[in-house]
Amino acid sequence: FQTDVEIYLIGGSCKSPIERFWNGNNTIYILQKARHNEESDPMEESKTHDAIYASEVLPQKSSGPVALSVSRAKQLISLYTMVQNPNMNHLEINELVVPPLWIRCDGSDPEHTYWLGAEPLKAGNKITGINFYMVTCDGPTADKTCFANLEELKRAHKRKHHSSIVMTKGSAQYELIRAAAIEDTIVESESNIYVDITWNTVNKILETPPLISAATLNITLESGDPRSPVYQLYRELQFLLALAEGLKTGVTEWPEPLESESAVELVQELLTDLKNKLDRFCMPEKKNETEKIKSDTAAVDSSIKSIFSERGDLDFAEQLWCKMRSKCVSSYQELIECFTLIIKSLEHGEIQPWIHQGSSSLLSKLIKQSYHGKIEVVSLSGITPLQMLLEIGLDKMKKDYVSFFIVKSGSCLLFQDYFISTSVDLQEQVHRVQKLHHMLEIMVSCTVLLQFKHENLFPLTQICMKYYKENPLNEKHVFQLPIRPAAVKKFYQNDHPEIWKVDMSSGHGQKEVKTTWQVSTNPPVEHMTSNNTGLFSDSTVNGSSEERMYFITMAKCSQVHFI
Repeated sequence: FQTDVEIYLIGGSCKSPIERFWNGNNTIYILQKARHNEESDPMEESKTHDAIYASEVLPQKSSGPVALSVSRAKQLISLYTMVQNPNMNHLEINELVVPPLWIRCDGSDPEHTYWLGAEPLKAGNKITGINFYMVTCDGPTADKTCFANLEELKRAHKRKHHSSIVMTKGSAQYELIRAAAIEDTIVESESNIYVDITWNTVNKILETPPLISAATLNITLESGDPRSPVYQLYRELQFLLALAEGLKTGVTEWPEPLESESAVELVQELLTDLKNKLDRFCMPEKKNETEKIKSDTAAVDSSIKSIFSERGDLDFAEQLWCKMRSKCVSSYQELIECFTLIIKSLEHGEIQPWIHQGSSSLLSKLIKQSYHGKIEVVSLSGITPLQMLLEIGLDKMKKDYVSFFIVKSGSCLLFQDYFISTSVDLQEQVHRVQKLHHMLEIMVSCTVLLQFKHENLFPLTQICMKYYKENPLNEKHVFQLPIRPAAVKKFYQNDHPEIWKVDMSSGHGQKEVKTTWQVSTNPPVEHMTSNNTGLFSDSTVNGSSEERMYFITMAKCSQVHFI
């Protein structure tokens, strides 16, 4: 019946906006100011042109949630409390347990309150009291004299809650992708690698987490950064995706030729070379180089060139793909001409190229038939040429990714059949290759930036593969890896945290009360507005930095018992 507010029910897999200040796992209500669609005003319509111009040159206001005044929030908390109070018999309210309530506040009071919360305390099915929460925030500021003293915080908690013993628990979040670098190689884009660390017994504000802490690496990585060591492979994947899209829609966007020499001329040169050296592909020529690559990979983890070099065992179809992809087949007609040359050479027995045993493409099938002197007739019309090129590209790229994961992370047993299966249609195979590429980008970033070895790469590969066996491609997903702090300490020990928090608690069970003090480089609540947001001093790559600017947040609770 309150028309100035709107309410949301948050639960299940939904991300809670107050998760850093409240550790409950129940469904909650979020209350905020209602945004009504007002009728258009003639005066407003007359300003349409000016509004359009302003929207182009001025920063746009956030369309996020709108907070209520603190006084209004307190009124609503009081109404909520009355509904929960079993002693309010005159209200004639049946026993009703409403989920915890959190109200967005505008920080207009002297304490700068941005959240007020209330949570029923229960004994069985009966409500015995209410936990009240208040979250306040100031800043941002780089003045550390504004920071609290830990002993003073503990004493204030003891006085408020009449406690004799206060337990402390610390947590910190460090951004690693900015702090980590090998020479000048940094992969940034929209990617983010950070570590969350928690530990018991905090000794001072902003202390560096001890090595006995529990740590979780959080990885969000977007493929396609031009600075990525595997960017060329990403471009190869984009060509594959363009072919798959053309096969699906019937319209292929052919790239502009990059070289004066056409793909047809390159294929002709490859066939001529084969005719002159019929035994050239009886076995891989670069076997020794392949062995060297593997040994280099094991020895030089810091160089991505030794981690992901071109395989030395490319068969005829894979070399054909490399030529047609690198020089970019520029038209459907050119593609037909290329395959016509190859099929004629096979029919006349002019070439007998070497093909991998497990190759499943139509071209590989024709080559294997040519070993016996006869191949089936293939009509190079319709989608067939496009499908043939897509098939050999899929075969080649699958082997590339498998080679990396087996050599680098030792995950051959994990591959099984899912990622390289040919029993699903081509579009699904392409989708799974995209997943492989995203996993590769993650492994390479962790290897290059964090110098990860097998002990961390192997479980990370397992986590990624498990996720992608059950979910579609999602480059926004946060992959989480439990890790020893010592593995990444050198990247954060001289750096400033993005978030640092201490929880002080006393009591047990429903009588537990908690006080939280936190600093963060970003606003701790999404509805908080600040003219200084984003004006932070950033750390440099080598760890030296100017002072960071922090928002200072306090979360306090108090209890009221009904019976």
